[in-house]
Amino acid sequence: MKKLEFPNAPSPCYIVDEGALIKNLEILESVRKRTGCKILLAQKAFSMYKLYPLISKYLDGTTASGIYEARLGFEEMGKEVHVFSPAFSDSDFNELLKYCNHIVLNSFSQWKHFKTIAKKHPEIEFGLRVNPEYSEIETEIYNPCAKNSRMGITLANFDESELDGISGLHFHTMCEQNSDALKHTIPYFEEKFGKYLKQMKWVNFGGGHHITRHDYDIETLIKCIDYIQNKYDVTVYLEPGEAVALNAGYLLTTVLDIVNNGMDIAIIDASAACHMPDVLEMPYRPEIIGAGKAGEKKYTYRLAAPTCLAGDIVSDYSFDEPLKIGDRLLFCDMAIYTMVKNNTFNGMPLPSIAISHKNGDFELWKKFGYEDFKQRL
Repeated sequence: MKKLEFPNAPSPCYIVDEGALIKNLEILESVRKRTGCKILLAQKAFSMYKLYPLISKYLDGTTASGIYEARLGFEEMGKEVHVFSPAFSDSDFNELLKYCNHIVLNSFSQWKHFKTIAKKHPEIEFGLRVNPEYSEIETEIYNPCAKNSRMGITLANFDESELDGISGLHFHTMCEQNSDALKHTIPYFEEKFGKYLKQMKWVNFGGGHHITRHDYDIETLIKCIDYIQNKYDVTVYLEPGEAVALNAGYLLTTVLDIVNNGMDIAIIDASAACHMPDVLEMPYRPEIIGAGKAGEKKYTYRLAAPTCLAGDIVSDYSFDEPLKIGDRLLFCDMAIYTMVKNNTFNGMPLPSIAISHKNGDFELWKKFGYEDFKQRL
């Protein structure tokens, strides 16, 4: 197996690769500079605020899904803060007024409810999320335009008489997709809502743009941004989450035991259910440095967690050499949707969090213990 680069790291541990993060940020910054659009970090995917000072050098701010993310972006990055939620309570809305530059509402009923107080805050811009009723997302749980979706206002429910005080429209129809999906979406968005854009200041294309993926077609994205900005004289916003930290992190784990039941099973000190829940939710198979698919290399193992959940299995992997108790493995692409979604089911310890700096230094930023488990209960 490939020699690990983090011999002094505790296990389990999320390790963010600063150099890879910067490469992603440079790509995003190039899109900003070429188009004049604005790009925000979607904190739902990556909220490691230790790195917000670095991220703020390249992006325009953060976007949030509620008061805690909004406050985090406000306090730790200090640039633009946007928020969207399918519904806001009165108390949450009043608190968001302290932190946000843009507040996007999901319905005209919410806009009517908050309109009076919103008009007392001219420093904040208010928008509406619309549903173009078109998406190419294949995994239904992630499709905001699925039948009977709660996300966004459909044309049938769009009340053009209530647009006073609204400065932008927001749509989100993508998930881990290339720019062709955006290109295909824009005609549906225009057909339904284009006539309202001349009275708007901005259009938010939402997230799901895999801009930093190796095969992503940036030129088509540029054309889409330029087309909307030039035709309607608006500013386009993008809200990538995954693209910011895509392939910029690892989860280091250790083999605790090896058992056999029809095949060799390596029990590790990390959990799919607790530490990388999208593995089970989506589902998908994360890569491991030095490993192959089952049967590809000489020795095949199923990697499973020490929790009581029978299905807490990562996947099957093969290796050039037999695994041994104490071997350390590196799961790839573990910066996104991991730290923000992990949990302590079964009393599983949360992985530590560290940074592998561009200059080669290793920085252990956070370690978690019993009190972190207890205080959540």
